[in-house]
Amino acid sequence: MSEGALINRLAVIGVGLIGGSFALSLKNKGLVGSVIGVGRNEDNLILAKQLNIIDEYSTSLKEAVETADVVFIAVPVSKYDDVFKEIKQHIKHGTIITDGGSTKVNIIEAANREFSESINQFFVPGHPIAGNEKSGAGAAIDSLYVNHKIILTPTKSTDKTALELVTKLWQSIGANVVLMEPVHHDLVLGATSHLPHALAFSLVNMLATLNEREEIFEYAAGGFKDFTRIASSDPKMWQDICLANKDVLLKHIQMYKEELDELSKALKDDHSEYLFNYFSRSKQTRDKFVKT
Repeated sequence: MSEGALINRLAVIGVGLIGGSFALSLKNKGLVGSVIGVGRNEDNLILAKQLNIIDEYSTSLKEAVETADVVFIAVPVSKYDDVFKEIKQHIKHGTIITDGGSTKVNIIEAANREFSESINQFFVPGHPIAGNEKSGAGAAIDSLYVNHKIILTPTKSTDKTALELVTKLWQSIGANVVLMEPVHHDLVLGATSHLPHALAFSLVNMLATLNEREEIFEYAAGGFKDFTRIASSDPKMWQDICLANKDVLLKHIQMYKEELDELSKALKDDHSEYLFNYFSRSKQTRDKFVKT
């Protein structure tokens, strides 16, 4: 292990925006000895190596994880079962497994199904609250996690030493680590991330049905572009996230529909005072809790 490194060898399963940025951040700060990337898209892995995100690559999960000290998983949330099934026979004792999945309950349940107790104790579930609509190795940037929250959701069986190391890795690349219960994580992120993405996709689809859609998108102002930017996110990734957290998402969608019904009624009734108070309350709430 090189001087200053926290770990000797990192395996990244899924070298895209999330996994690639994690690897690149650690490499550029000299916190990891070597990084091996693994995935099914060899062209993406070749690009990751050219960009110095990884030192070597493989399309074999076995080859990638059997010599790793830490394994970082950044694949669609529907693929965790398959990944866990494949790597559990090849993980050496004490190897720390962590991830960047956007949902946590279903991933922890998959780990409980597939991993033995001796493996599962070294699994530290996590979710970086950072990213954008881009994907692939070319989207990776070493500053992605600076001043961003990283939510870790350890279970009662999570090894404390493993949790401490994963925490230190994130903090060393500039992230702010927060601990949270898995169920609470999915509730909070369902409201702040999963619902907004669903709404952005829905708005774009609704506008696309209008006869004036070409003009609508041509003359769209900044607010529209800001709100709908996330509708350019990876459809497969968001299909998986929404299905994995569907119970929470359905509740939030229902609540949002009720808000729209109230707004519609106020407009229909020309209730100007209600609208002013409604918009004022929203502005005050956002200004109080969101500083940018």
